[in-house]
Amino acid sequence: MDCDPRKQSRIILDGPDRAPARAMLKGIGLSNEDLTKPIIGVANTWIETMPCNYHLRRLSAKVKEGIRAAGGTPIEYNTIAISDGITMGTEGMKTSLISREIVADSIELVARGHFFDGVIALSGCDKTIPGAVMALARLNLPSLMLYGGSIAPGQFKGHDVTIQDVFEAVGSVAKGKMSMDDLAVLEDNACPGPGACGGQFTANTMATAFEVLGISYMGSGDVPAMDAEKDQVAFDAGKLVMTLLKNDLRPDQIITRESIENAIAAVAVTGGSTNAVLHLLAVAREMDIPLNIDDFDRISEKTPLLADLKPGGKYVASDMHRAGGIRLIAKRLLDAGVLHPNVMTVSGKTIGAEAETAKETPGQDVIRPLSNPKKATGGLVILKGNLAPEGCVIKVAGHERMYHQGPAKVFNCEEDAFAAVQSNSIEAGDVIVIRYEGPKGGPGMREMLGVTAAIVGAGLGDSVALMTDGRFSGATRGLMAGHVSPEAAVRGPIAALKDGDLITFDIDKRNLSVALSDAEFQARLSEWKEPIPRYKSGVMAKYARHVSSASEGAMTS
Repeated sequence: MDCDPRKQSRIILDGPDRAPARAMLKGIGLSNEDLTKPIIGVANTWIETMPCNYHLRRLSAKVKEGIRAAGGTPIEYNTIAISDGITMGTEGMKTSLISREIVADSIELVARGHFFDGVIALSGCDKTIPGAVMALARLNLPSLMLYGGSIAPGQFKGHDVTIQDVFEAVGSVAKGKMSMDDLAVLEDNACPGPGACGGQFTANTMATAFEVLGISYMGSGDVPAMDAEKDQVAFDAGKLVMTLLKNDLRPDQIITRESIENAIAAVAVTGGSTNAVLHLLAVAREMDIPLNIDDFDRISEKTPLLADLKPGGKYVASDMHRAGGIRLIAKRLLDAGVLHPNVMTVSGKTIGAEAETAKETPGQDVIRPLSNPKKATGGLVILKGNLAPEGCVIKVAGHERMYHQGPAKVFNCEEDAFAAVQSNSIEAGDVIVIRYEGPKGGPGMREMLGVTAAIVGAGLGDSVALMTDGRFSGATRGLMAGHVSPEAAVRGPIAALKDGDLITFDIDKRNLSVALSDAEFQARLSEWKEPIPRYKSGVMAKYARHVSSASEGAMTS
């Protein structure tokens, strides 16, 4: 085995012909000694557009200290990031999923161009996490991902709140159930500092999944963003990437079919975000690992739901950290016989060995025992049927109904559906249909938290269902089917729906269907006309031309 720790960087830095490269790097303060050490790329997703990634400059400084202490030379570089929470409900939200591809591409390009010997990627908001791991999978260098951590909960009228509460409050204000003054107080207090959204929304879901998968080191992700311990976590991560380099431990030894199944189980046991389906499918495809949408249902069906976390439960990510953290989640999966224990992690230990060291805080009720699950099966359900031949995704992490039948109210964009909720045009029993918001049709597959939270805030969360070819935020709750595939923009069945069509959600039978004959379906679709693309140039148009179905991870590569 070739374990030369400078195998990559020698290409660009060694020998008399590389003097110009060395000269330029000396221009940023690197010494001859620095240039004889392994060069480690520190891929930072720091940005000032959101609290989720705002603190990553501080953490990257600690990461670089750790790399230097372990004998390496760090070179930091940045990528882009889009805030889901800030862009939600606007045209800007369409850029979010697209940003995952750009994060992955940019991390990959810089590392390839500069021949780094190893890489550590720092992530925060939703798409930076899978984007970083997709890049590490492509590069297959000794590497790991470090999650920046969760925001602390806000306080409102004596209880913990998250950004989810603010979104739902908008619906409450529209219904006259909350005052504008209370909304202002909630707004001022919901986000007390840096860190990613506090519930088991998409960021914390993906951090949990990738720690159990093994590409992040155990005990790093659930430490909150501004916890004093986080600086040490970052320093240790910097040292660890040097150990990975020394041992030549690479992503293809960590990201396997079994480790991805462990990640899916971690999502199911914690009631995590439906976005995990898109992201884990994408990571699997980067590694040429066979995985399809039905695998999520199969694994979730045998995994109990144990974590009582928002949006379907009571607690936030910092509570899970105090209860025993992701390590305790892994231990529960091990004890349930769901975890593949022998897969390797970046710590150099197997996930089973890491799980065995879990320490549970006495009396905690955030992560329930196997004897008392929230639900006997996990939070992810895949439905198919005549409305979703390729599948759709539902999260049943709380007390969602298992059956709903009602008339369709059809909208061709999110804004129209939101306006209908705000104007009291949605009635109990309705099935809201939002289409042309898929990967190609949006383009970019917007999340629908504005609409779903408004439904809950309006008091319709227990009586209305929603289906869309778009996505949901990890903060969404209620009977909501996302990723309906094929999408409307490619003549999927959802494109044929009309107001009043009788739609049935049957969770037990894994079916999403409409009471239309095949002949009626075909008659309607024969009259369908492909919509004019919303974007004819630029990154949005390029994405729409190349993106795959949501059932395949919505990838462009």
